[in-house]
Amino acid sequence: MTDRPPAFRIGDLRRHSRRPALAPAPPGAVSLAMGEPDFPTPPPVVEAAAAALRAGHTHYADQKGLPALRAALAARLPGRPGRTWTADDIVVTQGATAALAAVVLAMIGPGDRVVIPEPAYSLYADLVVFAGGTVDYVPLAPDLHWDLDALAAALPGAAMMIFSNPSNPTGIVHREQELKALGDLLDGSDVLVVSDEAYHRLVYPGHVMTSALEIESLRDRTVYVQTFSKTYAMTGWRVGYLTGPRAVVDAAAHVHRTYNGSLNTAAQHAALAALDLPDGVVDAMAETYRQRRELVVAQLSGVPGLRLTPPEGAFYGFLRYDAALPSEVVARALAERKVLVRAGIEYGPSGEGHLRISFAASEDDLRTGLARIVRHFGDEGYPAPAIR
Repeated sequence: MTDRPPAFRIGDLRRHSRRPALAPAPPGAVSLAMGEPDFPTPPPVVEAAAAALRAGHTHYADQKGLPALRAALAARLPGRPGRTWTADDIVVTQGATAALAAVVLAMIGPGDRVVIPEPAYSLYADLVVFAGGTVDYVPLAPDLHWDLDALAAALPGAAMMIFSNPSNPTGIVHREQELKALGDLLDGSDVLVVSDEAYHRLVYPGHVMTSALEIESLRDRTVYVQTFSKTYAMTGWRVGYLTGPRAVVDAAAHVHRTYNGSLNTAAQHAALAALDLPDGVVDAMAETYRQRRELVVAQLSGVPGLRLTPPEGAFYGFLRYDAALPSEVVARALAERKVLVRAGIEYGPSGEGHLRISFAASEDDLRTGLARIVRHFGDEGYPAPAIR
């Protein structure tokens, strides 16, 4: 057996990453940790994959994705003056994870600084570290929207900014005026914006989703990352895609074909079928998430020592607790009470003192898990943090 250590980038990841290796909930436990729809994939999508297999679509596809799928995706992008989206503007990827990896590895190298407003999805920072770049965390404002003054101080000289909208883990929907303000801050710079809009169909009443591609001052510098996973309950199918400035798209396509090759052909036929689903199929799932969101807000409101900013989109609640304990310790203690959640520190320094709860779980599991959380904080009588 060799004693040769792994590459130094793996050492960097092990030192910096807080992302847990997730596993199914043990017997008797409920999981509010997974960002995965609990709905089955809609039957027409499954049937399209089966039909593709029966028809012999079992070989390599175009490495950028099936032309028909890319053309269908291009036709659904927001219109833009002076440019018509085409299939050549799209790269179909191994889920949004591979789309994010492709653009970061294509555009970031040693010494490049990447601004990440945080708390943020932990994959972003891990990818920057893997590419050899430097993560520049910028804390959010108290309402969990962007602190524009802090961004104004951090963005000069940066190579890239990455964010999700709606946000994982906070459930915030960044408003049109926030996006326009970001465009103003970036005017005259060459900062690349990566907008992960995986939860774009999950926005709750009173809030409006605006894509970065719809903002004139952002559209020419934005890489748009999307996935079929959340909207269509297709996490295991691993179909994502990206678009943006052509030079960036071409570079990301080169990375993706080097790391991943072509995507599963039958899964791409399934994705085409998903695009043809009636709006009511997605709307029904979104309505269920809305009802669960109301349940989360109702169950956690008024609980001493716990505070929740009501989610505006996605299917996460970012729960703040007053106990003077690290979030990883609290998450482990809750696991012992048979409810799994994610520690807030996973999502950046400002995530400490928080837990992320996913309500992409059945109502029964959600009620059970929330009751165990509330009981835990009531039973433990956690010490309050020191006054500063």
